[in-house]
Amino acid sequence: MKLVSFRHGGREGFGVLKGERVIDLTAAFFFETRYANLREVLAAGAVDELRSAAEGSEPDLGLSDIDLLLPIPSPGKIILVGQNYYADAEAKAAGARPDHPNIFGRNVDSFVPDGAALIKPKLSDQFDYEGELGVVIGRRGRHIAEADALDYVAGYTCINDGSVRDWQAMGSQNYPGKNFHHSGAIGPALVTADEIPDPAALEITTRVNGEVRQQGGTDLLVFPIPFLIAYVSQFAQLEPGDIISTGSPKLTAADMDPPAWLKPGDRLQVEISGIGTLRNPVEAE
Repeated sequence: MKLVSFRHGGREGFGVLKGERVIDLTAAFFFETRYANLREVLAAGAVDELRSAAEGSEPDLGLSDIDLLLPIPSPGKIILVGQNYYADAEAKAAGARPDHPNIFGRNVDSFVPDGAALIKPKLSDQFDYEGELGVVIGRRGRHIAEADALDYVAGYTCINDGSVRDWQAMGSQNYPGKNFHHSGAIGPALVTADEIPDPAALEITTRVNGEVRQQGGTDLLVFPIPFLIAYVSQFAQLEPGDIISTGSPKLTAADMDPPAWLKPGDRLQVEISGIGTLRNPVEAE
């Protein structure tokens, strides 16, 4: 099931994406009175209620009739993992990896939804892309065992962890270069975990103006998803709607010779098999 959040007719809603149309579940008074958004649905453990409500229903709205929002409109935490892909299967087989993952956070207002413009900062010409698999948490958890970690996943989404490289390089921390206003994107949908039986068998493809820039499988993750959930839960209490973004395969714009930085007028796509395609134009600040 593909769940989306959207704005239509001056109100915010949520529903199930079917092709190019949406079953509007906020139109049913039952959900209007109980759950204001998908984050509340996850917190209540009510995804199966949405599934039941959508069964036998016909879509009400076309994608052209609505403005998509972030799949979880107000996630409490957005946690990202840097440098988390082996270059290839040979590098993975060699088994070398750091002792700990590179973890950092992003503000929710540094992201835009599917279809909205990414903003190239006026302070930098080193605007980069990073196509990533996002893991959306469905249950509260702390000190989660790796063996149980996938039981805490509500679903998955596409993420562009847009980066401003010169600002990222100004010190030892990622925060400034990763938090420029509207520099990243999440969406278009939250695909429920039951539709992704093996998140380690997905293919990520990032395109700029139709040209493939990144392509890699989640089987090449240095720190796999269960490890990351368990690791993050050691220092943070994970809550429904929190998002862990798992890193980006090669090549980013910074890896190319010369670097192929994003510029106004570019069109970025992050496609993940089984999940969908996140599409965003680039505009100048």
